[in-house]
Amino acid sequence: MWEPVIGLEIHVQLQTSTKLFCSCKNSYGDPPNTNICPVCLGHPGTLPVLNEEAVKLAVKLALALNCRVNETSYFARKNYFYPDLPKGYQITQHRFPLAQDGYIKLRSGKKIRIERLHIEEDSGKSIHTENGTLVDFNRCGVPLAEIVTKPDISSPEEAVEFLKTLRLAAIYAGVSDGDMEKGNLRCDANLSLRPRGSEILGVKTEVKNLNSFRFLAKALEYEIKRQEKILSSGGEVKQETRGYDSHKGITFPMRSKEEAHDYRYFPEPDLPPLILTEAYISKVRSEIGELPWEREERYIRSFGLERETARVLCSEKEISQLFEETLKDFPDPKEAANWVKTDVLKWFREGHSVSPSALAKILNMVKEGRISRLQAKEVLEETAREGKDPEKIVQERGLLQISDETQLRSIIEEVMEEFPEKVEKYRKGKKGLLGFFVGQVMRRTGGKANPKVVNKILQEVLNGER
Repeated sequence: MWEPVIGLEIHVQLQTSTKLFCSCKNSYGDPPNTNICPVCLGHPGTLPVLNEEAVKLAVKLALALNCRVNETSYFARKNYFYPDLPKGYQITQHRFPLAQDGYIKLRSGKKIRIERLHIEEDSGKSIHTENGTLVDFNRCGVPLAEIVTKPDISSPEEAVEFLKTLRLAAIYAGVSDGDMEKGNLRCDANLSLRPRGSEILGVKTEVKNLNSFRFLAKALEYEIKRQEKILSSGGEVKQETRGYDSHKGITFPMRSKEEAHDYRYFPEPDLPPLILTEAYISKVRSEIGELPWEREERYIRSFGLERETARVLCSEKEISQLFEETLKDFPDPKEAANWVKTDVLKWFREGHSVSPSALAKILNMVKEGRISRLQAKEVLEETAREGKDPEKIVQERGLLQISDETQLRSIIEEVMEEFPEKVEKYRKGKKGLLGFFVGQVMRRTGGKANPKVVNKILQEVLNGER
């Protein structure tokens, strides 16, 4: 009966060494109020100076998102009063943003349009305690790119896919680390419901400060159900700003937005127009490098990987780089991909890593029959957890497989002499006994016999071929 209409507003922290309008450090986790100066605190008589690197990174992101970069854009003051905004206004871009008219294509082929991308400074951070609210101004003036979509998103799943794709684009382009836990990528979601098939938008609510993909999905799911219940009972949805309580899994009202806020935007008098030449934009475009969807297509085309495998490998830039570096010493892309997308990715997501050279050593030992696949998983775990050299782990734990055919044939003959009746049964057609003989050889070798070689020799001997 009802269909959701969703638009996102996303803030991406630009990975600069200093803030947007001053030389204070852009650094996370430093002691409160240590990366501040009269400029980012808005003291009288101070003047902002635009960070050239921030502009470059914002242009990179805009181009990665298929936006049209405007050769001329303007800064404005957005006036509002809040404890963590010391100037009483935020320097941003309003009517004339840096870039417009971009899009991201979802896996379904659907395009989610991007209305605009503009540069602005971040506010500080309020810290609520039992004894009152404290303010840390370290984040004041940190450079942000804000991306605003058209209301093209139709489900929480599409919203999450869009945000994941945008985050990957920012990381691959070297614009931001996209760390949502640190607040380096934050999302506000605007949602309304309308009768299915209608072109008229309903009354929207805005859910603020969603800092994980799961929270974005859960907040939208809850808000859809809440609005459906109101509309289906003949009520009216209020236009308001809401927060999301991740512990309770609900949204809650923060402030009414019955009328649009009058931020009293006006041109920033201390900053001239931002003018970019076509040559500058082209130069920045050439520095973006390969984007995740481009790399995915290359993996399919050049390595013959399945699309889902290629997608998993490209879902983390570090993982795709590890995969490609591994191929320098282990030139079997499909086998390497299978290990990276499963075992290596598992340890990566648990905060452990393995170097490409170490992974290549492990895979080569498996290929050469020196260790089994099961043993390789154990070696990989120890390498990832402790950073030890795989060769050393194999030697210390005595994991090297026995692949010498003469040695294994001798052991197999001993087994056959011990169990002549089972040999007879096998030769009369009870082929399932092959597993019994393999098990006996493994027991005698402490599990070190190469299973492939054992199977090969056993079948030759039992079938009377040699």
